[in-house]
Amino acid sequence: MVSAGLVRTIVGIIGNIISIGLFLSPVPTFIRIWRKKDVEDFQFYPYVATVLNCMLWVFYGLPIVKPDSVLVVTINGAGLVIELTYLAFFCYYDKYNKGRKQVGLYVLGEVGFMVVVILITLLCFHTHDKRSLFVGVFCDVFNVCMYLSPLLVVRKVYRTKSVEYMPLSLSLASFLNGLCWSAYAFIKVFDKVLLISNGLGVLSGGIQLVVYTYYAWIYTPPGKPNNAEVQLPAAGTPPPPSTAAMV
Repeated sequence: MVSAGLVRTIVGIIGNIISIGLFLSPVPTFIRIWRKKDVEDFQFYPYVATVLNCMLWVFYGLPIVKPDSVLVVTINGAGLVIELTYLAFFCYYDKYNKGRKQVGLYVLGEVGFMVVVILITLLCFHTHDKRSLFVGVFCDVFNVCMYLSPLLVVRKVYRTKSVEYMPLSLSLASFLNGLCWSAYAFIKVFDKVLLISNGLGVLSGGIQLVVYTYYAWIYTPPGKPNNAEVQLPAAGTPPPPSTAAMV
């Protein structure tokens, strides 16, 4: 019989794979930015939130805080490099300076925040349990921020009635990532901290997928008839010219 520990390990590995997919999901967005040489109306907030989230989890996974958490360090270390690359790319092609200064200020503030967290952790807490609890609370809070930050784009989708600036790959990866780590939190050792943030990630990703589905495939703009409302021409009305005849 397969042990719960083995199942938990397998789910954790799957979670790592999905997390890499989540980190790489914005690649099509940045390919578009590279081709157009402009960031257009794409938002940088999700990437800034993820930078802080990754820094916290890297610190959390170090032996001085949470022993035996190498996979936590490696996956979030890779994510940190990827997210910083995205932000550098965004700033380079932000030719109208729509958010370059804001990105710099946000990242600088995040580094300052991490310095404070590290100093408090090392100077005020002297056991792994206390350190992991203290840092884990911050990890949970900012993990929720990472999951919820794309909802800012949902507001834009609602206003414009268009999903042009809402990448489906990012929403889907976010949903699957939260789902996998929520399952992981239930296996063998119940981890309510992990469950809270990733459970909200499932909810956030689900909302994004519902909104995308509605505005991409169901919603019909005013003045544009949907397929069910298209009427046949009246009797005696000549058919429209074919494309061959118009060439």
